[in-house]
Amino acid sequence: MTKPKSIPSVSVNYAQNGSSTKSNEFGMRVMQERAFEKRGEQYLLIKSPPASGKSRALMFVALDKLNNQGVKKAIVTVPEKSIGSSFNNEPLSDFGFHWDWVVEPKWNLCNAPGEHGGKANSVKAFLESDDAVLVCPHATFRNAVEKFGIEGFDDCLIAIDEFHHVSADPDSKLGNHLGQLIARDKVHVVAMTGSYFRGDAVPILAPEDEAKFDTVTYTYYEQLNGYEYLKKLDIGYYFYSDAYSDSILEVLDPNEKTIIHIPNVMSRESTKDKYKEVEHIIHELGDWQGVDPDTGFHLVKTSEGRTLKIADLVDDSDPKKREQVQNSLKLPEMKSNRDHVDMIIALGMAKEGFDWIWCEHALTVGYRSSLTEIIQIIGRATRDAKGKTHARFTNLIAEPDASEEAVTEAVNDTLKAIAASLLMEQVLAPRFNFTPKTQQSGPVEGFDYGEGGYDPKKSNVGFNEDTGHFQIEIKGLTEPKSADAQRICEQDLNEVITAFVQDKTTIEQGLFNDEMIPEELTQVRMGKIVKDKYPELDEEDQEAVRQHAVAALNLTQKAKEISSGNDSDVDMGGSTALIDGVRQYALSVRDLEMDLIDSINPFGEAYAILAKTMSEDSLKQVAAVISAKRVNLTHEEARGLAMRALKFKQERGRLPSLTSADAWEKRMAEGVAFLARMKAEAANG
Repeated sequence: MTKPKSIPSVSVNYAQNGSSTKSNEFGMRVMQERAFEKRGEQYLLIKSPPASGKSRALMFVALDKLNNQGVKKAIVTVPEKSIGSSFNNEPLSDFGFHWDWVVEPKWNLCNAPGEHGGKANSVKAFLESDDAVLVCPHATFRNAVEKFGIEGFDDCLIAIDEFHHVSADPDSKLGNHLGQLIARDKVHVVAMTGSYFRGDAVPILAPEDEAKFDTVTYTYYEQLNGYEYLKKLDIGYYFYSDAYSDSILEVLDPNEKTIIHIPNVMSRESTKDKYKEVEHIIHELGDWQGVDPDTGFHLVKTSEGRTLKIADLVDDSDPKKREQVQNSLKLPEMKSNRDHVDMIIALGMAKEGFDWIWCEHALTVGYRSSLTEIIQIIGRATRDAKGKTHARFTNLIAEPDASEEAVTEAVNDTLKAIAASLLMEQVLAPRFNFTPKTQQSGPVEGFDYGEGGYDPKKSNVGFNEDTGHFQIEIKGLTEPKSADAQRICEQDLNEVITAFVQDKTTIEQGLFNDEMIPEELTQVRMGKIVKDKYPELDEEDQEAVRQHAVAALNLTQKAKEISSGNDSDVDMGGSTALIDGVRQYALSVRDLEMDLIDSINPFGEAYAILAKTMSEDSLKQVAAVISAKRVNLTHEEARGLAMRALKFKQERGRLPSLTSADAWEKRMAEGVAFLARMKAEAANG
């Protein structure tokens, strides 16, 4: 067997002080205690990584609302039925809390079929019962609201787990229902998420909606730094030039507990035969000894004489065998016995909500354009477990068909985005800055218009190197009049575009109707989507939003053609998925003035991009840079806060923290970060 290579990685080291696993007198860990302090808030957003105890934090908050705050019912809604088990009965009083968490079996609709003519009807029956807690999938809650209206949920607590699903699809009803419930203002809401990102890099909540929530933020760094055992996390990138099946054994260590996510069959990395890919991996690991009749796991004997237990979640040819493997992975032994299983091979499973504390290595094949998916996969390996001191995430990527410089820049932006996610910060999609071309148009300060400069006779494109923003002039472009329309054109165009390309009619007509007139899509369909999405805008503002969205869509498509070297209908081959995917969030991290690339070295037939070590200090610097970009202060205000921060340090022996739950401490830290940013910008001219 080939000896595993040393792969390029960004290494994060932690203090290993055990603080995040210690409990107070009520049985609450650090994050749970932080959330419980905000239990009186009507709208509460908990941003906390996997395995930090969000489900139990919700139990503490919900029980207080039910017993002390006049809330009549608590409804917990989750994206997948398997996640419902996180909210099973818990004897919290055994650990010092006032009440126990109890869910009657018939009201856990992730398990029960619904005894009242369907799950939606069971929700209504629950609301009319004397019981206090119900757990159900997102779809069930959505159907119940559609069927019975929002009024029936008055005086209830609605707890939404994996909150990033609310806006994952612009056409999803759940986000609309949440807006209606908040507008009626007769419910309490607790929203929880382990990755405060959407797959399309659009914010989960608009700023004005998020402002209604009081937020509890608990970062990856805080959690991992407080673990008892796990003290190091590596994030690595490995580029290969041939089939991934020939390279995977170079980075796969059979002695590590590993989850392997093979590529989607439609991706460049796939061989198009998922079954043979799994067979090849098993064959390379050793000699197949058959299947364990009790668990359904493959038994593979390695050259060292060790027998590996491998769970195959890719094979869906026999539903009974697949169900046996899935059930074996839900047994209590998964948590209590390190040797229950050694390796899991999956395609679309074993990601969000999948809990295997012994996982040491999350090995993912193929580029993932969704930052949400990347963070969720990393979370599979970041559980604390006895004897587990080191974990890693490895991404095997086909060598991009782009210059080394472009790939280096993309990897650096990716590392910055991941660093931001470790701090539970949002990574936003790039903004499109379109301006109408008129006789009065002229150059904008700070923008470079190319060798010939600004030409008043044509539509110009300017670039601001400091901000990474483009200014694009378009003749006849309608300007938005209202503040809401301006905000949509500046911030929410990605939501409009996503709704357009996911619209069923648009897809059917655009793909299958050769006689379709393009204007029928860009004007009629896009116009309808804008009107449905923003009915409060007048017709002129709706038309302005439509024009800006079409311009952004055209620009995006043109950029993809150019970046792939394909400015015609001819497929030039190759792949720039890494580059194109990173551009979903590159502009927002590009102005974070950090270089996380250490060196570029030969690596097999391709090359390796080696990242700098990401330590406690560097994560704090990332937080400072992000916060400084967001904070709006005058120089005098920042100086005053910095003076207060200095006094704070003299009294407590440390500077104020940007992640502090105390608003005043956080404000002082923002003042320090703002001054540091001003100083850095002055030094750079």
